[in-house]
Amino acid sequence: MKLTEFFLAELDREVERSRRALEQVPEGKYDWKPHDKSMIFGYLADMVAMIPSWITMEITQNELDVAPADGGQMKQTRKETSDALVKALDKAAADARAAFAKTTDEHLMTPWRLLARGQVVMESPRYVMIQDTINHWAHHRGQMTVYLRLLGAKVPALYGPSADDKRFQ
Repeated sequence: MKLTEFFLAELDREVERSRRALEQVPEGKYDWKPHDKSMIFGYLADMVAMIPSWITMEITQNELDVAPADGGQMKQTRKETSDALVKALDKAAADARAAFAKTTDEHLMTPWRLLARGQVVMESPRYVMIQDTINHWAHHRGQMTVYLRLLGAKVPALYGPSADDKRFQ
């Protein structure tokens, strides 16, 4: 099996899991957080929706500076509804699928760099960075399900049944 085929199948599984979680996001809770040191819920949900765009960057760009010296930063638009989050997820996933369709396994073996203020903080072959990104996505989606529970929203079945969703998927 090619790496591109493996990652496309993985992307499809994780998109569906993320969709089920994002569909449960209650309106009006964007700025809520369970603790002063915690990430706000809306930012977290947006990250779960947008992580496939990171995969696109790892395929189509050679590096990303997450804290450029000029003070610039990645733009994040506030998505207030589950519908807006799911639409963003679908767009990000479609872009990632298109990037996989245009790349090769050989390209996925080439290095990719994550920078902060121009300094390399991480460098690995693209396929390693993509796998780490998928793991990062699952981590933040899990974090999001804890927030959903604390907000009294339904927690969907992701890797198996939940108290709210008895599906085993």
